[in-house]
Amino acid sequence: MGGTEHLTVQREGATLVLTLNRPEAKNALSLPMLVGLYDGWVEADEDDAIRSIVLTGAGGAFCAGMDLKALAGKGMEGQEHRGRLTADPDLHWKAMLRHHRPRKPVIAAVEGHCVAGGTEILQGTDIRVAGESATFGLFEVKRGLFPIGGSTVRLQRQIPRTHALEMLLTGRPYSAREAADVGLIGHVVPDGTALEKALAIAAQINACGPLAVEAVKASVYETADMAESDGLAAELKRGWPVFDTADAKEGARAFSERRPAVYRRE
Repeated sequence: MGGTEHLTVQREGATLVLTLNRPEAKNALSLPMLVGLYDGWVEADEDDAIRSIVLTGAGGAFCAGMDLKALAGKGMEGQEHRGRLTADPDLHWKAMLRHHRPRKPVIAAVEGHCVAGGTEILQGTDIRVAGESATFGLFEVKRGLFPIGGSTVRLQRQIPRTHALEMLLTGRPYSAREAADVGLIGHVVPDGTALEKALAIAAQINACGPLAVEAVKASVYETADMAESDGLAAELKRGWPVFDTADAKEGARAFSERRPAVYRRE
């Protein structure tokens, strides 16, 4: 199984759990962390036994964004991984879900700080859970920087534009409740229980037909910016083949026999 010194990878049944693991730095992004994240997305894509992914952080924080000390020229840990970036200059964007979308559903379990690059990665996830004391925000403009992880494009597509612009242009922090009110996250739970809630959602997804789940996710993103007529046509192309699978027949049979379905990705 993958992972680096700044990212742990473990299995919880059919769920792959990726944990950002620099608690002393509020899980600020490092080169080893980015490499580990990318490898985690690839592992999930390639392993059919994995049906969902949970992304979380260690030590009561999610991610405080890029390591600004490294950005200021003081060096970034994990130089032994630099060859990976040379071989694939796009790797860090794939790691941050800017240039890569996993086939499997990605659930974010947020505690504490989820700011700057943390909020940018969050926008690449599909379902989002946060502890009630979590903090969100895009602080880049306060540092004279640009949120180049995709936020000027994606945020206005995920929440109302007026809220997106306020978040982008003020650089102020948002509470978990505010983030839920504008639609950035879906669940606010007691502190310390975000991972538990995320895993419960993952278990519900894992009990569904994996071919159907992946086709539904792909259709949602594929049709997001289409005219309705084009989107409906694209949906048929994605959806009809699912009905011809053995899993679809198993789902109907299990329902009639009043038992849990056993899906085999067939």
